[in-house]
Amino acid sequence: MANTKNNNSNNRNYKKQKGKIKIKNASRKNQKSSVKSAAKSASRKAAAAKKESAKKTAAKKKTSPAPFRIIPLGGLKEIGKNCTLIECNDEILIIDCGFAFPEYEMFGIDIVIPDFTYLVENASKVKGLIITHGHEDHIGGVPYLLKELRVPVYAAALPMGMIEHKLEEHALSCEKHVIKAGDKFKVGSFKVEAIQINHSIADALAFSVKFPGGHVVHTGDFKIDYSPLDGKVIDLKRFSQLGDEGVDVFLCDSTNVLRQGYTPSEAVVRKSIDEIFNNTESRIIIATFASNVHRIKYFMEASMKHGRKVAVSGRSMENVLALSKELGYLDDIPESIFVDITKTRNLPDKNITILTTGSQGEPMSALTRMAYDNHKAIKLKKNDMVVFSSSPIPGNEKVVSQVINQLYEKRVEVVLASAMDVHVSGHASSEELKLIQTLIRPRFFVPAHGEYRHLIEHAKLSNRLGQPKTRIFVMSNGDALEVSDKKAKLIEGYTSGEDIMVDGYGIGDVGNQVLKERKTLSQSGLVTVSVVIDAATGSLMAEPKLNTIGFVYVQEQQDLIHQAVGVVYNAIGKCTEDHLLDEASLSRTIKSDMKGFIYKETKRNPVIIPVIMYV
Repeated sequence: MANTKNNNSNNRNYKKQKGKIKIKNASRKNQKSSVKSAAKSASRKAAAAKKESAKKTAAKKKTSPAPFRIIPLGGLKEIGKNCTLIECNDEILIIDCGFAFPEYEMFGIDIVIPDFTYLVENASKVKGLIITHGHEDHIGGVPYLLKELRVPVYAAALPMGMIEHKLEEHALSCEKHVIKAGDKFKVGSFKVEAIQINHSIADALAFSVKFPGGHVVHTGDFKIDYSPLDGKVIDLKRFSQLGDEGVDVFLCDSTNVLRQGYTPSEAVVRKSIDEIFNNTESRIIIATFASNVHRIKYFMEASMKHGRKVAVSGRSMENVLALSKELGYLDDIPESIFVDITKTRNLPDKNITILTTGSQGEPMSALTRMAYDNHKAIKLKKNDMVVFSSSPIPGNEKVVSQVINQLYEKRVEVVLASAMDVHVSGHASSEELKLIQTLIRPRFFVPAHGEYRHLIEHAKLSNRLGQPKTRIFVMSNGDALEVSDKKAKLIEGYTSGEDIMVDGYGIGDVGNQVLKERKTLSQSGLVTVSVVIDAATGSLMAEPKLNTIGFVYVQEQQDLIHQAVGVVYNAIGKCTEDHLLDEASLSRTIKSDMKGFIYKETKRNPVIIPVIMYV
């Protein structure tokens, strides 16, 4: 019995233990199931999060604007050769293509143009060239660009006519599109809008350029004139609207940033010219920019009012006026008012107005030829009145001053813009620059069109208006401003911003070394040393001969020349002793010895050219 009870008890204990084991096993299974379920859930959540993140990244890529670059090839830290590129999504838009006049020590150089290497290397990307206005520093380089690559040109009527004339001279052609203020057009993916501005030439435009990467506004050269002679007032309302739309980069004319206040209206010139015509009985000779069509038109109207005939002198003046007639700018000026320049001698002085080029003292201009008695039809005489309706372009002050002094020697009366309001600038002064930037409110600001001091002062002015310094970029030619996802960084020396010098038909073949040699020639002259050597024996066959140009007057310096010939004999003697009678060794020794001798005797460094001939 006892054993039976024990067995039953053991069975019950065994069943309990077995049950507990089953419960534990079931619990473990449930735990494992829960862990697996949680892991699957976490995995699903992670995958969903990853997918959502990918979607957001893709959406962000779709909505983020493409990066773009602003690349100036010219016009910064200088006056002239303005040329700016906008590059986005493998497309390039060019704004302006001008030239600069050579600096004083660029001997023999005709003009200076931008380096087009970057455009040539990326020719397939270039979609078009848009022109702000017809001044040479904005269109003068167009023929040289079109010699390198074909590109459609978009410009208003007057600058387009001036470009066509240039292309005819260079035997070139291009795809042309004439535009006007208010026009909206596409150049590749660039949506361009032309905006009315005021400047010292007709048909001047600013541009708004929108593209997948952003929005750029470029003022070109401008001022704010509420009473322009053509009645076309700057469209400040549109500038304000563009500011409301959002502008990523704003490039603005900096030329007159150092002038306080406002630039006077062209109407001021009208009053001064009226005063001159009312009080002058002698011939009036007006020198001005040929491109300032509206001002020239008023000179004609004043002449008509006072019974004067108008004669025109200077090729560029004649060309621009002929184009202006074609375009209808001079429709209300009768042909009968004009007289041939050669016929003016048959008219009383009080009935003559002469419009001429040469306000910048150009050596071959009509006014300069008059000043130096080289003009074929006009000889200046006492009491003639010469009016400079212009101010010297930076760098031209000296040559303009020389012409003015020459005019004073002729006893003519000279009227300058510094003494009377016969000229007003076409560039905005500080208050106008403040107004235009306040309207635009750009994300990033680039002062443009000016020397380094102008750019720096414009940057300071912008900062005073609230533009953060980190969003203002003073650039150099060849730099790039890269804008990406509302951030901008300056890349210095992104491409070449060098000057390319044009000398006659040669483009870029005159470098610093050639200019250095020309400078030396201009300062100390040239000495050639001709030596004839017997090819068989290595002996001299004739006395060395010296020729000089711009060094000394040979007839008065026979002793110096005789000593110099002795130096050549000694140099040849040294080479003979050292058995170095090859052309290179002879030339090197003669040049070195002659240079030392001439400097010791004269303290000059002429260019020395040995000419070795073997017979």
